[in-house]
Amino acid sequence: MIPTNPAIVAQAAARRLPRVALLLFCLAYLLPGFIGRDAWKSADASGLGFMTELAQGTAQWLHPSLIGMPAENPSLLPYWLGAWALQWAPAWIAPDFAARIPFVVLLALCMAGTWFGTYYLARSPKAQPVAFAFGGEASPKDYARAMADGGLLALIACLGLAQLSHETTPAVAQTAFTAMVFYAVSAMPYRPLLGALGFSLGLAGLSLSGAPVMALLYGLGGLCIHWFDSHTEVQNARTARNKGLTSYAIVFAIFVAATLAYLLDLWRWKVEFPQATYKHWRGFAELLLWFTWPAWPLALWTVWRWRKQILSRHISRHLAVPLWFVGVTLLGTVTSNASDRALMLTLPPLAALAAFALPTLKRQVASLIDWFTLLFFTTCAISVWVVWIAMLSGYPSQPAANVARLAPGFEAHFSFVAFGVAMAATLVWGWLVKWRVGRHRTAIWKSLVLPAGGAALCWLLLMTLWMPLLNYAQSYNAMVERAIEKMTPPGCVEAMGLSEGKIAALQFYGKLEMRYALDKPRCPWLIAEPGDNFSAPQALDEKQWILLSPIRHPTDGNESVLVFRRR
Repeated sequence: MIPTNPAIVAQAAARRLPRVALLLFCLAYLLPGFIGRDAWKSADASGLGFMTELAQGTAQWLHPSLIGMPAENPSLLPYWLGAWALQWAPAWIAPDFAARIPFVVLLALCMAGTWFGTYYLARSPKAQPVAFAFGGEASPKDYARAMADGGLLALIACLGLAQLSHETTPAVAQTAFTAMVFYAVSAMPYRPLLGALGFSLGLAGLSLSGAPVMALLYGLGGLCIHWFDSHTEVQNARTARNKGLTSYAIVFAIFVAATLAYLLDLWRWKVEFPQATYKHWRGFAELLLWFTWPAWPLALWTVWRWRKQILSRHISRHLAVPLWFVGVTLLGTVTSNASDRALMLTLPPLAALAAFALPTLKRQVASLIDWFTLLFFTTCAISVWVVWIAMLSGYPSQPAANVARLAPGFEAHFSFVAFGVAMAATLVWGWLVKWRVGRHRTAIWKSLVLPAGGAALCWLLLMTLWMPLLNYAQSYNAMVERAIEKMTPPGCVEAMGLSEGKIAALQFYGKLEMRYALDKPRCPWLIAEPGDNFSAPQALDEKQWILLSPIRHPTDGNESVLVFRRR
């Protein structure tokens, strides 16, 4: 007979990571990617464009726009935060970095929400490990802290989190507020006031970030879980009166979030039913597998090992809360046209769900995870170093030739700062591997140390050694510079068919006065999206415009433009 509670954890295994080490580890993952780069294509650049127009007063705060065109995403708060940062930042801070500062805070909020949400879920009685006959089982608080460390490590280890979480897009804000609501629902039995406050702020933030439907579903699910959890689960955490008052607070928070979305006309989430084709579902499955790795196999193991509690009549908060959040976000991903960014909302609750697999893993499975992670991330780190050496020295010749072919025109330069940071991170990785195999083998979170450390290492190496190359390939700056060279003197430019990211890059980095193209030309220059084989757009009146040159992006032909001069 399979026991209802599969967690068997001794006190020695309920060790927590040293707080200083955990904080430094989070900073090493958090800051790289926000520092030392331009806005990347295309959502990152478009977000910067909307923020800049709000900060300059050329767009309305309740209706963000870019050269008069409204945003594709019905979002307000992320653009407000970036615009306020641009207005308040001192002159010595680069404007594009200043716009990212609020998103550094949002990513930190996502990490904190995941840690505290996992902590309070692990505090629930049904999540506690089995009591030993002669004592020695993990104490509730120590166990919860160790599990929270595991949940945070699982979040950082997710491969899909790295790039998208370091952009200035509404998806980052939505993920942060999802983590806040997740924390609030998890903490309500123990911190009713803080839980209600976090719930209200999280739902309001989701609505203002362009996800009112997600806020409504999170709120309704949280209300049901909060109301129907068993009395034995909550009797030591709050009185029945507190439970009723908190329920009213949840209802009020849902009402406020829905009203905000209605008054600000944010109920415009585009729902697209998935195509009933094998190619579509295969692509979604592949995205799901790599984006949420390694959290998803651990989450499935949690569902299997704790299935007795899932199927019981009484709600187990540590399973019901993350399962509801994961289910809602997966539904949003399937019905969204931006599946990768929508899938990012899944990561905080999925990481918490994955953490509850840790007390049930067998030693052989944990060893398999360690060896696979060690080989995978060590190989990735070596590859980054080899390509970086090839970029600078030309040897080995094959990686150098690949870089020259994929990024023509790129010139590598040596940076002592980047080299020092990358070398330090590599040495820490070596020490972490030695530490993992030599000490603290009994810690619950031991199986996620190498996955999280390897993900952080590779991300940091890419954001230091490869940053000039990635910035050259991922930004529009090289294309903008080539376009400006064709316009003498540059100034007023009309845009025809360009994406939001291109318009924002031309306006922000090119210092061009961009305008939406109308039937009657108003500017001496026009930049248009090319058609097939770099043909002029059909809507263009060739009697009024002369094609000067097609401007190709150095690494992506799909991001090219056509430059025209008025006759």
